[in-house]
Amino acid sequence: MESPSPRFDFTAEVPGLDTLGRVHLIAIGGAGMSAVARLMLARGVVVSGSDARDSPVLETLRGLGAHVFVGHDLAHVADADTVVISSAIPETNVELAAARGSGRLVLHRSQGLAATMHDSRPVAVAGANGKTTTTSMLTVALQRAGLDPSFASGGELTGQGTNAAWTGGDLFVVEADESDGSFLVYGPEVAVVTNVQPDHLDFYGTYDNVEAAYADFVASIRPGGLLVACADDPGSARLAARAASSGTRVLTYGFAASADLTLADHRPDDEGIGTTTTLQLADGTTAHLRLATPGPHNALNAAAAYLAATAGFAADETLVLEGLAGFDGARRRFEVRGEVGGVTVVDDYAHNVGKVAAVVRTAAEIAERRGGRLHVAFQPHLYSRTRDFAEGFAAGLAPADTVALLDVYGAREQPMEGVTSDLIAAPLRALPGARTVTVGGTFDDVARALAAASASGDLVLTVGAGDVTDLAALVLDRLESP
Repeated sequence: MESPSPRFDFTAEVPGLDTLGRVHLIAIGGAGMSAVARLMLARGVVVSGSDARDSPVLETLRGLGAHVFVGHDLAHVADADTVVISSAIPETNVELAAARGSGRLVLHRSQGLAATMHDSRPVAVAGANGKTTTTSMLTVALQRAGLDPSFASGGELTGQGTNAAWTGGDLFVVEADESDGSFLVYGPEVAVVTNVQPDHLDFYGTYDNVEAAYADFVASIRPGGLLVACADDPGSARLAARAASSGTRVLTYGFAASADLTLADHRPDDEGIGTTTTLQLADGTTAHLRLATPGPHNALNAAAAYLAATAGFAADETLVLEGLAGFDGARRRFEVRGEVGGVTVVDDYAHNVGKVAAVVRTAAEIAERRGGRLHVAFQPHLYSRTRDFAEGFAAGLAPADTVALLDVYGAREQPMEGVTSDLIAAPLRALPGARTVTVGGTFDDVARALAAASASGDLVLTVGAGDVTDLAALVLDRLESP
């Protein structure tokens, strides 16, 4: 098993937390980095950090005891023994360059996270789609079962106000990011793979390399451990078959009849956006899964969490189901931001083809049940992803009645010639069905247009991994004051 990253060896042994000394985190305000900071602070590590701009996250970390700087300066690492970065931090960053030049230990975010997990029994949740929600569901289910897990998730758990916590218990639930190969770090006792799909090709190059990385992830499971995999996803099903043939304990879930845990009779609740699903267990018995979150994709996420908790850690089945029933979501995962005049505004982080298709399909079904229409504002994330999957995004957006395509959010990438949201608009307009498609415009322009198009019973969905989340509040404002 080789590390796919040229900058870090994700297969190397992770240093113990007590060997790191003073730790400085560059871009400490990000979701993943702030989680590492929270956990290190909770475990008594002296933490400092820097970020390009101030934010409520930085203020929270200051309150927890971190020394946080706004802006980057080589002086910020003067007292640090270890520096932690994400893959997004370039080698030209002045703080990173100073740390490299002085021979300080430099760890990737995942390695810093893994250092906080020493002496724990990790369960790592991976997959192109659904890993944040599954991580959050599993955390809540284990909490309800009394197993007191520590956790680190890519999204804040609604109602708990944080995306990471150290409890001192022996279980640790971690969202394992495949985007840069760093999911090889954790060495889990239980691994969950929700799906294996062609994403992050800017890093992997080919889908074959993506599948190879997941195979390495499964190979990192501890001896005697468990792989929980989705039988409905072809990539995940192939991974499960290979793992089982090599002697790894495997349990599958899905709507497919071949799954070890089969989902059946999935239906929306009579009221609200929740669902009920029948779980058919391997011993022939059934259980009823109730969720407050919508869509068959969330039922699959919950089934994965159920198997990991019960088969992986012998959690009480009834309490696990109660925990899942009480799960009220993760931030930016079909997060209802408000309702004005019968128009509901929902925000979602979906940014690859599978996620966008699932959330738009679910939202369209909800709008139809209400007798309303669906209006979507989608912000494509990364130029390379837009270039490679434009037609897939068009197909995923097709169920909407209105689609406002925002400009591409480049994130870590520079603009690419000819790559704009028009690449999605053209095939979307060519698909059957009557829908309105617009491209570009300011957030204020788009908010006004979406509010003007909406009527009681409609649903407005803002989608993407960039700053499109800010649009939801503007739409609510326009609905209140046209």
